[in-house]
Amino acid sequence: MRSVKCVIIGGGVVGASAAYHLALRGESDIVILERGPMQGIGSTGRATGGVREQFGTEINIRMSMHSIDFFQNCEFATGYDPKGYLFFATERAALEQLKLNAAKQAELGVKGIEILDGDEIKRRLPAMNCEDILGGTFGPRDGFIDPVAVMRGFTKGAVDRGVKIELGHAVRKIIVQDGRVNGVSTDKGDIGCDAVIVCTGAWSRELAATAGVDVPVEPLRRQIVWARCKSEIPQDLPMVIDAVSGFHFRPAIDFWEPSKTSGVGHDILFAYPDREETPSFNTEFDNAFAEKVYELARHRAGFLFESKPVMEKCRAGLYENTPDHHAIIGGCAVDGLYFATGFSGHGVMHSPASGRAISEIVLDGKASFLDVSSLSLERFDRGELLTETGYI
Repeated sequence: MRSVKCVIIGGGVVGASAAYHLALRGESDIVILERGPMQGIGSTGRATGGVREQFGTEINIRMSMHSIDFFQNCEFATGYDPKGYLFFATERAALEQLKLNAAKQAELGVKGIEILDGDEIKRRLPAMNCEDILGGTFGPRDGFIDPVAVMRGFTKGAVDRGVKIELGHAVRKIIVQDGRVNGVSTDKGDIGCDAVIVCTGAWSRELAATAGVDVPVEPLRRQIVWARCKSEIPQDLPMVIDAVSGFHFRPAIDFWEPSKTSGVGHDILFAYPDREETPSFNTEFDNAFAEKVYELARHRAGFLFESKPVMEKCRAGLYENTPDHHAIIGGCAVDGLYFATGFSGHGVMHSPASGRAISEIVLDGKASFLDVSSLSLERFDRGELLTETGYI
């Protein structure tokens, strides 16, 4: 049986980031095992590519601050485009919560968050129905990245430093002996190791169970409509989000082949969190969802409602939800077994922070650049759940 020091299970953006940050510290005796025939065909390649500092909890805000700094200044292209996030509220309680969040963000060092009234939102988004909008907030460092480019950048940086990646390797079991990790069993044989990092998103619970560990991660389908507008959309259009319903829209781009995106300037993504969706691993796009989201678009913006869906580009992916919609980053009762999972829709945007955090936990016993202890697996047993008002 061959052996390495560390096996990273999952070759998406979070696993790639973990490998990259470990390699930066000089640890390269690592293999990333990706079950698919290529990277990014899971949640990473289906993400909307949004990044934001506008969260409600300190840990999410700090994770975002670190990650946006990384996207802006790292050694590879990330597609970072700070067009901003504009949250709007149609109910007084939602507006007050946005204001409270903005105050916390500013207290933690987030720069430039604006509190907007309804008239200012109308001025910035004249094509949108703002009659029922009371106000909102705008974050100028928020915006967009290219999830596939980020994943590829992390991977290249890791591989260039000696990390190996193996595609088409499905891990069947995490091997535990005398309370510590001893290796993994795959469909192509066993690999011995001292450490395993599980970065398998919505599939983490099943894998963790093979090691006798319960990780409360639940898969939930989230769908996105790709549509083509009749007229060109504003070049500076931010991510726009209804803080009450979760309905949101942003300019569309094909992350896999951005240079070949058709309908540039006319294409848009829009979606909302369908409350009727039940936990499953279903990633098929449902045409009935398009009908639902178009009804929301009818009220909010004529240019959205009058757009035509590009059905071959509409897609569905999986959120990896935890009970408190916060990530799980750290070890567990099994020595040498670590998790970076459960991001509840924020895995791509927080990948720089999560990769660095788990690398420091593996190498040093704790993350020193940022205290991520609130994201430990043990918080669920202790009843120390977090509350994120900015979950979409």
